Amino acid sequence: MRLTDCHNHADFRRLAKRRLPSPIFDYIDGGADDESTLARNAASFGEVDLIPNVLRGVEEVDLSVTVMGQKLDLPVYCSPTALQRLFHHDGERATGAAAAKFGTMFGVSSLGTVSLEELRKKHSNPQVYQFYFHKDRGLNRAMMQRAKEAGVEVMMLTVDSITGGNRERDKRTGFSIPFRLNARGLAQFVMKPAWGINYISHDTFALPQLDAHVDMGGGTASIGQYFTEMLDPAMNWDDVAEMVEMWGGPFCLKGVMAAEDAVRAADIGCAGVVISNHGGRQLDGSRSPFDQLDEIVQAAGDRLDVMLDSGVTRGSHVLKALSLGAKAVGLGRYYLFPLAAAGQPGVERALGLMRDELIRDMRLMGRTRIDQLTRDNLRFRDGAEPRALAGR
Repeated sequence: MRLTDCHNHADFRRLAKRRLPSPIFDYIDGGADDESTLARNAASFGEVDLIPNVLRGVEEVDLSVTVMGQKLDLPVYCSPTALQRLFHHDGERATGAAAAKFGTMFGVSSLGTVSLEELRKKHSNPQVYQFYFHKDRGLNRAMMQRAKEAGVEVMMLTVDSITGGNRERDKRTGFSIPFRLNARGLAQFVMKPAWGINYISHDTFALPQLDAHVDMGGGTASIGQYFTEMLDPAMNWDDVAEMVEMWGGPFCLKGVMAAEDAVRAADIGCAGVVISNHGGRQLDGSRSPFDQLDEIVQAAGDRLDVMLDSGVTRGSHVLKALSLGAKAVGLGRYYLFPLAAAGQPGVERALGLMRDELIRDMRLMGRTRIDQLTRDNLRFRDGAEPRALAGR
């Protein structure tokens, strides 16, 4: 199977599975506990139907949006995700370059494998810095100051990961960073020697956002221990309000699921929230972001920009979310599997397919601009109508 044979998310996933050792593939692919939320994230989009209009004159389609003051050529962006050079040696370099080519936003994680400064110097498209709240308040301030000096536009605090989720696929192989694989996990690496040759023949794996603060070979010997030992489960709204004021620019909370939390985020001056359950990797049994979207938009959408991620694999999913009031939609696994399969060409092909789907679907919907999408475009199947809509 070649990259040119990939036409959708499932194709990229199959190609990535052929290339990656299974512990790394499962790290991308897996969720928490029974993975019921992982499955629900995608299924939720199937419970609402699009109602197209015809004869609307849709030769030209404008997909641009403005989110948290950032102009994007597409209503989708590459969500910040960890450890990308583990999937392909170019990692965030490939993601940032592909996002720049398509004029959209991308994110760099605290657990990213390329420095945010390098990417900011190379690309002018909007960049998000995603970080976690540490027990060491000085470390939090230092990370924010570093991002500000680098010229990052948007600060994104992940609030649903004060402790790591129960990712049983990783436990079965002993997956961690640095590698502490058990016999089962090591055997899977032996079966994919090309990945291993590629891994050792390029730059040494590193976490440049944390290298000055965390010794991954020392007291914090794995990503799991990083979550359990360094992050602060006592984080509260007062802590975040102080960070919003300190940043002084667009500040976003990622992992908001309750409408009252979105309202509180607006109260403390956040420019946006991302409705997310971390792709089903944290609290299994959590509601899907798409199921929760309308309620949150109705509660706080006039005060901040509401975004959504988790489970998005089609242009039609994006249009459904935009119709319910999302300002933009984050992609995660959708670009990670292409990255793993083929590096920058893979991410570019995935974003190109998404752009083509969006243009085609907008024409079929009879819409020329994103702001023409409304709730009137949608019909919910029996029992699926959001609470906020049902009460109108």
